[in-house]
Amino acid sequence: MSVTTHAVATGEPTFDIDLPAGALSLGASRLAALAGVPFSVDERLVARLRHEALRGRFTLREAFERLLAGSGLALAGEGPAFTLRRNEAQQPARDTLLPEIRVNAAAQSATARYAFPTVQQATRSETPLHELPQSATVLSADFIRDQAPRSLAELLRYVPGLGAAQGEGNRDTPVFRGSLSTSDFLLDGLRDDVQYYRDLYNIERVEALRGPNAAAVGHGAVGGLINRIAKQPEAGAFRRLALETGSDALGRATLDLNEPFDEALSARINLMLEDSGGYRDFFRLRRHGINPVLAWRVPGRALLSVGAEHFEDRRTADRGVPSYLGRPLATDPAAFFGNPEASVTWIRLNALNAQLDLDLGGGFMLQARSRLADYDKFFQNAFPGAVRQGADGLEVALLAHNSRMRRRNLLHQADLSWRSASLGIEHQWLAGVEVSRQQGDNRRETGFFATEPASTTLWVPLAQPVSRLPIVFQPRATDPDNASELHVLALHLQDQIRLAPQWQATLGLRHDHIRLDVDDRQLGQALASRDRLWSPRAGLLWQPAPAWSAYGNLSLGYALRAGEQFTLLTPANQALAPERFSNRELGLRWNPRPGLDASAAIYESRRANVAAPDPLAPTQALLLVDGQRTRGLELSASGGLRPGWQVMAAYTLQDSRIRRSLSALAPAGAAMPHVPRHGLSLWNRWALDARWSAALGLTARSGLYTSTDNSVRLPGYARWDGALFYAPSRHLRVQLNVENLFDRRYHAFAHSNTNITPGAPRAFRLGLQLLY
Repeated sequence: MSVTTHAVATGEPTFDIDLPAGALSLGASRLAALAGVPFSVDERLVARLRHEALRGRFTLREAFERLLAGSGLALAGEGPAFTLRRNEAQQPARDTLLPEIRVNAAAQSATARYAFPTVQQATRSETPLHELPQSATVLSADFIRDQAPRSLAELLRYVPGLGAAQGEGNRDTPVFRGSLSTSDFLLDGLRDDVQYYRDLYNIERVEALRGPNAAAVGHGAVGGLINRIAKQPEAGAFRRLALETGSDALGRATLDLNEPFDEALSARINLMLEDSGGYRDFFRLRRHGINPVLAWRVPGRALLSVGAEHFEDRRTADRGVPSYLGRPLATDPAAFFGNPEASVTWIRLNALNAQLDLDLGGGFMLQARSRLADYDKFFQNAFPGAVRQGADGLEVALLAHNSRMRRRNLLHQADLSWRSASLGIEHQWLAGVEVSRQQGDNRRETGFFATEPASTTLWVPLAQPVSRLPIVFQPRATDPDNASELHVLALHLQDQIRLAPQWQATLGLRHDHIRLDVDDRQLGQALASRDRLWSPRAGLLWQPAPAWSAYGNLSLGYALRAGEQFTLLTPANQALAPERFSNRELGLRWNPRPGLDASAAIYESRRANVAAPDPLAPTQALLLVDGQRTRGLELSASGGLRPGWQVMAAYTLQDSRIRRSLSALAPAGAAMPHVPRHGLSLWNRWALDARWSAALGLTARSGLYTSTDNSVRLPGYARWDGALFYAPSRHLRVQLNVENLFDRRYHAFAHSNTNITPGAPRAFRLGLQLLY
């Protein structure tokens, strides 16, 4: 099908389009989304159809002509929306193309879109959400921009089944369906599993998957995983500068530069600098990052991208306030407990990334990724412990320790995908291999206060919880000091099977050979574990109508005995099999209108192979028991309820409990910590006119326990947030975010019974974004 000259003559707007070769339904959906036109398609028409790469500047008429060339399909109207129909009469394209689309340059503030149609990491290939037999939420670039989050935890509030713990004031700590994690993070599908606070300055979107996912990623991901997708070079040149200021001495700047050198070569660089305070006394944050990426394209054949990142984050390590009589201590939300000068955490990250997408011909596609990352992490803190009644009133214990961790990750992953059909059954195959090596060095020291004699505990009056008494840090016999080396070789095979027009199955199997060696310098001995893990997955999806799909899913996950950071291997547990997590899930997805996704899921997750002391020999033997069960319901919605109204909503009902007594502090029947029974988040964004938009959000949860002994409970809360957006032209956008509109007092999360973070009071953030 040739490109018509009529489209150019009409003066229709043109768009910079960069669509890699892929499924035709996805390409058509993305073009329609770019134009702001409602679009849906019967997947049975396009299940086996693909399109060539489409890159350049086109009108929408030209783009659709090129996309549909040779497909036997044409664009047709269906009420207010558009769809694809068989082009039996081979009518000229002008009879079936979109009507005139008027693009107002001042309408930037009204064009945000929260729904994103595909997910990558769940199947290691781009899969439409309504064809995925698993719970997943995609947080789009527009939603991230509107939220302007200062942390990943702030953004993930809008994912059902996902909460957060404090992480000792030095790391991201999501809680997936009752399972706390500090390592289940990916960057473009590769592990980014060191404990630190991640920034979003170079991130295009975030995928949050729930349920074990060993078939896709191997060990870890026992409750879910978070995959950040980095920004890549695009076809058109642009510069985006964002400046942000606000409450608590906030100061932040980001710069996003994209430059195509020619049709084949382009570059993009993202920079970030932040120097801010906080609502907590003595808190300070300084961080910066730079991420250049170079992309080389051979149209229709290959795409090679190579990037590097340097990132540093230095902040006060703040572990919040203690508890008293089963509740958080009633104190000023800003009050600091400990020694602020001795409380600091920092991370230095240097990484190289490379990805090759290659069309081998004959329907075979190869994707290869590599990542070399060096991490240098340190944290040190003097923090609160228990509160007691002293001779002169209440007093609080202060304790201190530090930890230094160095890690080098070398990761390689290659996937080959192709399609086949036999006996009327269509298969989309994916076969892959992973090879990785992770070398780590960990050392921890305990703080001794300069008392007479020196002590690891300092009791201070509750009315004066800040102490600057000198502290000497030195190792004790129980402090870890080790070097580790982990090698993984994995093979996996996956088949997405179209059994019939309405039925699709996803089957997968992965085998991991894991070798871990630990030099325990504290014990003066070498420890080792060897694991061979088989990880199957099975999902069945039924699509009775284009807007509906229902699925069932079974999956597994494994947690190594060495722990997430490979520091927990001991002579007693080194020969034990990994902990095993299983998940059964039923789900329903609905697209009530183009650009709006809704889903519901019920699930049961079990944690087995948990090591518990043998009641007959509690100091000599360990038993492997069924340790935890979580049951829940998740509801979510994202996208446009009507033109100009975008929503992001999530509700979770869950019950997570210990099945069998693991210790005196983890009795059978206890509720798992950091897991509220009810959680709700809702964010609405309305386009008031072509220039102005407003947003209002609610975050609420019921109470939760801070540890497995269930002795301290954080009360539930509800908090309102808002935002106002003004975009007088496509080159300028002003954004005001207000957190905690009604200045509600609450406690956000905890690390333990004595480390609880008060919620932030009302805060303002003003941002200016320039596109030039």
